[in-house]
Amino acid sequence: MNRITDDILYKVEKPARYIGGELNSVYKDKEKVDIRFAFCFPDVYEVGMSHLGSRILYHVLNSREDTYCERAYAPWPDMENLMRENDISLYALETKDSLKEFDILGFTLQYEMSYTNILNMLDMAGITVRASERGEDEPIVMAGGPCAYNPEPLYDIVDFFEIGEGEEIMNDVLDVYKKYKGKGQKKEFLREISKIRGVYVPSLYEVTYNEDNTIKEFKPKYDDVPSVVKKRFITDYDKVSYPENLIVPYTEIVHDRVILETFRGCTNGCRFCQAGMIYRPVREKSTETLIEQADKILKATGYNEISLSSLSICDYSDIKNLVFSLIEKYKEDNVSVSLPSIRIDAFSVDLIKEIQKVRKTGLTFAPEAGSQRMRDIINKGVTEERVLEAAKSAFESGWSTIKLYFMIGLPYETLEDVEGIAKLSDKVVEQYFTVPKNVRNRGLRVTASTSIFVPKPFTPFQWAPQSRMEEVGEKIKAVKYAIKSKAVVYNYHESLVSYMEAIFARGDRRICDVLIKAFEKGAKFDGWSEYFSFERWQEAMKECGVDGEFYAYRDRDYKEVLPWDFIDIGVNKAYLIKENEKAKNEELTQNCRLGCTGCGVNVNFKEGKCFEGALSN
Repeated sequence: MNRITDDILYKVEKPARYIGGELNSVYKDKEKVDIRFAFCFPDVYEVGMSHLGSRILYHVLNSREDTYCERAYAPWPDMENLMRENDISLYALETKDSLKEFDILGFTLQYEMSYTNILNMLDMAGITVRASERGEDEPIVMAGGPCAYNPEPLYDIVDFFEIGEGEEIMNDVLDVYKKYKGKGQKKEFLREISKIRGVYVPSLYEVTYNEDNTIKEFKPKYDDVPSVVKKRFITDYDKVSYPENLIVPYTEIVHDRVILETFRGCTNGCRFCQAGMIYRPVREKSTETLIEQADKILKATGYNEISLSSLSICDYSDIKNLVFSLIEKYKEDNVSVSLPSIRIDAFSVDLIKEIQKVRKTGLTFAPEAGSQRMRDIINKGVTEERVLEAAKSAFESGWSTIKLYFMIGLPYETLEDVEGIAKLSDKVVEQYFTVPKNVRNRGLRVTASTSIFVPKPFTPFQWAPQSRMEEVGEKIKAVKYAIKSKAVVYNYHESLVSYMEAIFARGDRRICDVLIKAFEKGAKFDGWSEYFSFERWQEAMKECGVDGEFYAYRDRDYKEVLPWDFIDIGVNKAYLIKENEKAKNEELTQNCRLGCTGCGVNVNFKEGKCFEGALSN
């Protein structure tokens, strides 16, 4: 067991990140369990503790009598330096045991630029970074999450990946692991779990390349290893296990409140959105289940805010009833309800008025693009008129601060399109002044934020090149100079991070060496601007003979074998191609709730209906 002494903790920025012992943490006798599992989040504590998926899996794994799941996070560099100086191994919060003492380490892949933290966490625990060199007595390293839908850049770091929803896959894997534990048969264990739906073991596959560096062939090394890995998903979402005793941290975290996951999946079909494709089909929880869960979590945690979570919250089929019911039930206790960014076409004034009765929270809209042409290209399906109508309703309801989210560098975008971001923001300001002075609140502030678009696997834009850095710079300037109103604050990231993100998002196995090389040069916390060094990555790519432009800026052919083509998400490749062609023609595709658009998930994966709604449960 590690000894984390006070003389170390008082020297670091936030000691509460490293002490554990929070309310609702799980404690078991480690001598009485068969499997020790460490859930590792490759970012700082307050980011990791806000991640709902890790809370769900912590609950699911600790529900097993034979398994003890603990948590580990990436220490901030001040703590890391002290740990290395004092020869303290990276540890799990519950027992303070080194990660090296665990059977399985599970990393969640939420963001490509956290990959170097995975390597750093392994290194801090004295665990061999490369899977091909890791010994029998070292932990098995697994990973899951949205970035696992292109696992190849981590192929020689992670022993196996879980593709899909971990609540089910994990139990199947652990049942098999019990048979092999302690027998020195890691290869046999990996071979057996490769047959479980949703499990990908990279060491059991080989890749060959064409002269032009594209992939020639990807195939299993053995006949009994599946050539296609099918994602796994939960069919009856209303009955899925959900944590009621959420851990309550001692320090402030990013999302410090009760989180209710209303549904998974999305029917909007935005062409830039990976989550909207990989999480299909849509499955909702009933309002009754959600209210019951809210009640139990509030009692177990003492929180006074409930955040409703999903990809597009206003699309929940019983949203008004759910919000009204929660507010009515808890108004005496001063418990508020908050919604994440809202799809404007689903915006409801009644809903928003109801929410602000208890506590006024910020209001965030995501038009995603400034011009109607671009919104049609990305299949956002919302008009400028609707955006302005929603803004005016918000101002009439007492809001005076609104955030607007946009993307820059989308496929087929022009300078005129991005100037539309400035024009739309200015028009939102104008809506404020159409509201009578005695009705509107003072302190008008409209924040327009732009992020740089990164093409992701399993989207209609997976073949499109990323916009070059020079072009992005020009577009940011165009927005900046086109904003007329002083009430508009423009936030943007003119960052080379998105270039590296694109390389990892669509990279193949050759990127793994670049990752290891950059880590050896000191790369970590690359998602944090103060620690990101583009020069370091340039050197790593050069030394590994890898051309970043090949991955980021190249327009791919539909016939090309993509690094993630062996994964079946249930959505047909032909559908994604059709959607990309429709984007070029500025054609919209209707929301799936209005009728099937033919993506294939209801045919390919017959276990779940295409749409499981709360009102039909």
